[in-house]
Amino acid sequence: MSRGQWAPAGKLPWARNLFGSVSSAVRLADGRVMIAGGSDDRLTAQDGAALFDPRVGAWTGAAPLREARGMHSTTVLADGRVLVVGGCGGPVSYPARALDSAEVYDPVERSWSDAGRMGQARCGHSATRLPDGRVLVAGGTATRSPDSERSLTSAEVFDPVSGRWTPTGPMSDARSFHPAVALTGGGVLVAGGWAATGRNWRGGVGLAYCERYDPATGRWTPTGDFVEARAGHRLTALADGTVLATGGGDPDGGTQGRLDPYSRATTERYDPATGAWSREADMPRGRSLHHAVRLPTGEVLVMGGTNDIFGEAGYRSAARYDPRFGTWSEWPGMAVGRISFAATLLADGRVLVAGGAVRTGPATSSASPFQLTDTSELFTA
Repeated sequence: MSRGQWAPAGKLPWARNLFGSVSSAVRLADGRVMIAGGSDDRLTAQDGAALFDPRVGAWTGAAPLREARGMHSTTVLADGRVLVVGGCGGPVSYPARALDSAEVYDPVERSWSDAGRMGQARCGHSATRLPDGRVLVAGGTATRSPDSERSLTSAEVFDPVSGRWTPTGPMSDARSFHPAVALTGGGVLVAGGWAATGRNWRGGVGLAYCERYDPATGRWTPTGDFVEARAGHRLTALADGTVLATGGGDPDGGTQGRLDPYSRATTERYDPATGAWSREADMPRGRSLHHAVRLPTGEVLVMGGTNDIFGEAGYRSAARYDPRFGTWSEWPGMAVGRISFAATLLADGRVLVAGGAVRTGPATSSASPFQLTDTSELFTA
């Protein structure tokens, strides 16, 4: 295939919404890609799992999760197993039924086993593998009262050797549905996200606050704020150790959940040495609930998403960021527009995208709140 081209990659065993699921597609040691959990077109949590084999370009079913969950995290451990944590279970509800359970998939045994319980049930959290192999889980959303939710400051660490969860220092600011990225020096950066403020699941505000975790001390330290508050954005670690933030939006906190005014085209770059964010060139268009993947060339591929963090119609478009010059350019778009989908880099340098919502809310052509897709595509740079 020529540079910058998409091609079909087969169909998932089911259509799946992956809203709020961290690293919903993960690459295993043998090169295959796993997707586990997610929700259906009515946001009911699912237990299905599937594996994509890039050698044959096909999906096959895998052992289902022990517990259905959406808005969870999926992390590959240093020993090759896959850790799935928290999320929301059962049919959609408000407040959501956050889970404290975790489970581990063994690719050799092809089965899931219990991985203990966190001290705090949570969904919409972040999960980051630390240099020593432990996994840091931070923030998220949990029930506040029978008719409200709250964002969390708490954080916990999973030790895959002992299989135990231990509390670690809390974040300075409560946040959920936030991205996190491992820094070159061994720390973790969390940036922006959502802070629940009301009785409606749309009631919340985007955050400009950012902070760093030091695994040696177990403490968080506030660092430079975003230039603009962001939720529904992406963080991408660049080859030089800096971090690129793309898109997202800033809900107004009212019951209508409107954006101010739509998803952002703006981008920012974080320098860990100075602890400061600086403005970078704008993307060709604003987008939220998209994906951003760093390519082997060092460039960043941004694709999909929508112009509203609560979703409308998914974008097919894609764009390329060149960190050498700080510039953006349009790249060929996907065959299917998608929001809240899975994406990951394959071992051969191609990018796999799968599932997600094509349209949401009034934009759907059915009575369901989400119109989902079971398609997947491969991008060759």
